[in-house]
Amino acid sequence: MVNIEDVALWATIATWLLAIGTLGFLYWQTRQAGLLNSSNAVITLRERFDSPRMRRVRRATSERLLDNQLGEIANLEVLSFFELIGAQTKRKILDEEMVWEAFGGWITAYYTAMHRPVDRIGKLRENSHDPLLFKKFEWLNDRVNALDRKQLGAEYQASVEATDDVGLYLRLEAALEIE
Repeated sequence: MVNIEDVALWATIATWLLAIGTLGFLYWQTRQAGLLNSSNAVITLRERFDSPRMRRVRRATSERLLDNQLGEIANLEVLSFFELIGAQTKRKILDEEMVWEAFGGWITAYYTAMHRPVDRIGKLRENSHDPLLFKKFEWLNDRVNALDRKQLGAEYQASVEATDDVGLYLRLEAALEIE
């Protein structure tokens, strides 16, 4: 004969397993939707980064950095673009590895160029009396370097920060075709 207490126990266990399974599936589904949204946002940001207007700004900025014209970098749109990406990445709106894949080289090149041979970001902070100016860009550069180290392991060298590598990126940026 069937014991009602056993049936009730098994029904309770089955209900809990179903609830836990449903919650697990919902978590996975939400995570996948977040990654898809992040991916779409990174693609959109990359399209914006490659737009004719932004290419003109990147070209002008890199030309001034190559010529070491500290006072001539009036348009901070490239830095602001990376500041925005840094803020969104830090808040986990954008996936860190997707940002690294899409923008990693540019982030380290522009960040390093803004610090060598003169700390232009430090001067901008001092002139604006804003010690937090471009802090998310700085954070993003640190995260990109950490991901580089993680991917390369023991072979990691700070070659991205080498002047020649930064110069290469800036020369490529200065030679951008404008549509």
